[in-house]
Parts: sequence; structure tokens; C-alpha cells
Amino acid sequence: MKNHPILSTLEYWLVRHPKILHFSWNPGQTTGSTTLFLTFAVLIYLSLALLLPRIPLPSLGSHILKPITAVHSLTLFLLSFIMCLGCTLSIMTTHEPRHTICFPPHTPPTGPLFFWAYVFYLSKILEFVDTILIILAKSFQRLTFLHVYHHATVLVMCYLWLQTSQSLFPVALVTNSLVHVFMYCYYLLSAMGMRPKWKRLVTDCQIVQFVFSFAISGRMLYYHFTGSGCSGILGWCFNAVFNASLLLLFVDFHGKSYAKRRAVDKDKRS
Repeated sequence: MKNHPILSTLEYWLVRHPKILHFSWNPGQTTGSTTLFLTFAVLIYLSLALLLPRIPLPSLGSHILKPITAVHSLTLFLLSFIMCLGCTLSIMTTHEPRHTICFPPHTPPTGPLFFWAYVFYLSKILEFVDTILIILAKSFQRLTFLHVYHHATVLVMCYLWLQTSQSLFPVALVTNSLVHVFMYCYYLLSAMGMRPKWKRLVTDCQIVQFVFSFAISGRMLYYHFTGSGCSGILGWCFNAVFNASLLLLFVDFHGKSYAKRRAVDKDKRS
């Protein structure tokens, strides 16, 4: 890898840069690392999601909202791609393959993998803007329980990745970031007036991601119970319950959404 100039440059800026290589999550010192910050972030988000739809906000035209949505989607599209690439290179260059699935007990939250987990954590706060844009567009049918629950709880999950040095999070970070590359690409193109026909693919990828996370968790549990243990197992338990709930909600959403679409298409043909 180091012999190739492009890969060598990417490795430096995404893995070996001193700010990344020597990153450390220090509760109470790192920005956003306190439970008070987490609690306020979630409560403020939930308050806005519940109260703003009940306030008669001024109507913003599509000529204002679409450019804002496009910039927001482009930002998260690029950020998701960089996080996916940065975490993948960190896995390949700084850790043993087994540690991608199972960190040794008492692993300190330091180094490139935890840097990207921190960026991922902060990016989930940026994703709260998704909800604000939905409310401003008065597209309240998209403001579902799944949407709000997902955005609020995923921030807690990411906090626990860092706070507990949770095993298996590198795999979750890479797969989730990759799904978000496709998702925000779809939102970007839609905001630019080029609505792709592969929206269903995004939902399918999200479901596959959850199923894959359970499959790979079996390997992590094998390492945990047959060896000296894996770091952050309590954080993983929260992650597993959260993913199970999301899987059920996404499957329900998938079934209802595309059952209605098939019914509409059938009526058009008849």
C-alpha cells in the first residue's frame, strides 16, 4: 500500500496524521463526551421533532428548501464516504484482523478507529437537520416514529461505542457509512430534480446491514466466550437490542410502503 503514492497519501491524511493517530476519547474533556451533552442533544432533538410540527411556521418555497437540502445531502454524502474510507484504511493498517471484531478487554478508546467513531458520533448530530428539513417542507408523512426513534437512539449507540470501547463497531461504522453514501446520494439527486428509481435499494441495503450485523455478532460472541473476552460487551448488548428493533421497524416499513406501491401499480394496469 505504501508503495502506491495515492494510497500512501490517503493513508497519511486518513490514518497517520498526528491528530488522527494520537486521538483519545477523554470523558469530560473531549467535546461532546459528557452524559449531560448527550442527554441535552437527544432531548433538544426530540423537543424540536415533537413541537415544531405543531407550530405554524412560515412556508418556505422549494426554491429555498431544495438548495439547502442539496447542500446538506452533499455534505453528508461526502462525510459518509470519507468516514467509510478512513475507517476501512484504519482497519487495514493499524489493527489485527481479529480486533476489527473483538477488541481485547480494557482497550483504551484511542487511535484512528476511535477517531472515526468520534467523527461518526458527531455526524449523527448533523443528521438531525434531516428532521428539521422535513418539518420545514411540511412533509409530515415522512416524520414517522421510525425516523425520530432512529435519529435519537443512534446518537446514544455511537456514544457507547466510544465510552465502552465497544467491540465490533468498526464493522458497523463501515457498513452504515456505506449505506449512507447511497442514501444521501439519492437525497442529493432528488433535491436537484433527478429522482432516481432505486429508492427501494436504500431500504433493502439498510435491512441487509442489520442482518449482517447479527451474523458477524455471532463471531464476536464466539471470541468473547472462548477467549479472554471482548471489550465493551455491555455497549454491544444495547447495540444489539437497538438493531433488532430497527430491523423490525424497517421490515414493517418496507412491507407497508411497497405493498401500497404495488397496489397502485396494479390499479394503473387494470
